Amino acid sequence: MNPAAGTALAVLLSLVSAAGYALAAVAQSRLAAASPAAPDGRGALRALLARGQWWWAVGLNAAGALAHVAALHYGPLTLVQPLGALTLVAALPLGAYCARRRVTRTEWRGALWTLGGLVGLVAVTGPTAPGEALSLRESLIVAASTAFLIAALASGRLRGSGGPAARGLGHATASGIASGVASALTQTLTAALALDLPGTEPTWWQTALLAVLISAFASGGLLLSQAAYRGGLAAPLAVVNLSNPAAAAVIGVALLGETFRAGAWGWLVAAGASLVAARGVVLLTKGGPAAEPVPATVTAASGSAPASPVGEALLSAVPVGEAPLSAVPVGEALLSAVPAPPAAPEARPAPRTTGLGSPESDPVPAPVAG
Repeated sequence: MNPAAGTALAVLLSLVSAAGYALAAVAQSRLAAASPAAPDGRGALRALLARGQWWWAVGLNAAGALAHVAALHYGPLTLVQPLGALTLVAALPLGAYCARRRVTRTEWRGALWTLGGLVGLVAVTGPTAPGEALSLRESLIVAASTAFLIAALASGRLRGSGGPAARGLGHATASGIASGVASALTQTLTAALALDLPGTEPTWWQTALLAVLISAFASGGLLLSQAAYRGGLAAPLAVVNLSNPAAAAVIGVALLGETFRAGAWGWLVAAGASLVAARGVVLLTKGGPAAEPVPATVTAASGSAPASPVGEALLSAVPVGEAPLSAVPVGEALLSAVPAPPAAPEARPAPRTTGLGSPESDPVPAPVAG
């Protein structure tokens, strides 16, 4: 295949990969919005695995990954990786179309800022040199430290208190880090299978351990991204796409002796691109449609009464896509379900006593003189 045809095929496969990732992200976000998790989180994973939409999203993610690998076979990383950033640009209008709304100007600005920052980061990081991979000891250290970091991000210890948007960004960061570490461990597994791993020759159980770690981080990244989309679509997807190459760059610089391209200027470009991308994430977080407030009172025929937790639970239980329940029938149903309190006995005045200790009787009216 001539270079021009290879480049055209790489561009086409990159666009297919971006479309697959975008469709998967939209499907995951809609699944997260339609399936709110229980407060204690029990049974959430079991209910998720029982949904056909979830497996469609998994299949779309797998298709996007295969198309990305095929694109790297026909084209250079400097061309394929920036095109992969189009996932965010494709997912934004797709998500808005499925939600039957328009993309706001703030969201478009945030997407462009994030895309510019991501392209800047990819332009100065570069691929790992051929033959370079983590040793088994380094792989285990990276896996253990990443597991602690992901646990801290998922539990909220590093992000503090916040609403659904803050929790979503924390899960998105953990998802991107897990995917980046899975990619680094995959390179180590490939070198181990080729008997080209630094250090001693790995045994069969060490190679199997690497495969288990890769599966765990890849699956964890997918589940974390599903949890991240409870806080929206655009901002969590942007953070996932940013933290993935960032985690790979940290591993390359810290353990593989890599450095940013162009020396000191590369570090400055990476810092500036990070600020640009952070600005885009902030715009995406603020640019989404405002959530409709839940009415604080339930109006009945006799007046207004504060909404009870039962009433809020009934209102929140309406499936996505159906018309919401009216507040008046819900209030009447709740009021009619409450048993009426028993009627209190009529209060009678206590008998008064006279000075002799006998109760004083009601005075007899005196006869009227004729």
